[in-house]
Amino acid sequence: MQAEAFALAPVDAAELIRHAAALIFDVDGTLAETEELHRLAFNHAFARAGLDWQWDRSVYKDLLRVTGGKERMRAYHARLGIAQALSDADIAELHRIKTAHYAELVETGCCPLRPGVAELLAAAKARGQRLAIATTTSHGNIDALLSQALGTRWAADFDAIVAGDDVRHKKPAPDVYLEILARLKLDASDCVAIEDSANGLIAASRAGIPVLITRSMFFGDDDFSAARVVLDDLAGLG
Repeated sequence: MQAEAFALAPVDAAELIRHAAALIFDVDGTLAETEELHRLAFNHAFARAGLDWQWDRSVYKDLLRVTGGKERMRAYHARLGIAQALSDADIAELHRIKTAHYAELVETGCCPLRPGVAELLAAAKARGQRLAIATTTSHGNIDALLSQALGTRWAADFDAIVAGDDVRHKKPAPDVYLEILARLKLDASDCVAIEDSANGLIAASRAGIPVLITRSMFFGDDDFSAARVVLDDLAGLG
């Protein structure tokens, strides 16, 4: 069951953040507006494989309801209903090409952290708060983004990093958050999850963790009524 909704002012959001023992961050859409790069990388992989698939923003927004890149491709192929399902090997190869091209795009420096993210990370570290990542994306995608944005030693600042392939079920299942809590050895009420999507909100809420939403490009019109607070970005929370 999702947590009761609260309407908090920005000043209360800052207080919520400051009193948490740990801040748990989603990645795509939350730390940076990465989803457009993912979309371009998917289309690149499809072209390389000779597929006539082309995901425009409308199609991709709908597909984002399916968490996980491999799962997204399977879901799209199933919707077409015109050919035999792609094999696991085919999906894996498409995802490999897509992931490599995503890293190339990120390395150009075209995807900075969202407003307030770097300041919040630095302030939390200075306060002695613990930092964690709970995401459905892959470890490779996390590293590609944060190595560019925070430097190659970025992982040293995070006490726990759980990606989609580390758990059985991806968001909106609570698995990544339950694993984070186990690794941090903290109660859910001692943490704050920072998310940008309804799937992320549901996942964290199912784990009992209060959620702060920072609206993003593809999920701005999701239902966030169960979040503790909803903001346009994280500016001013550091």
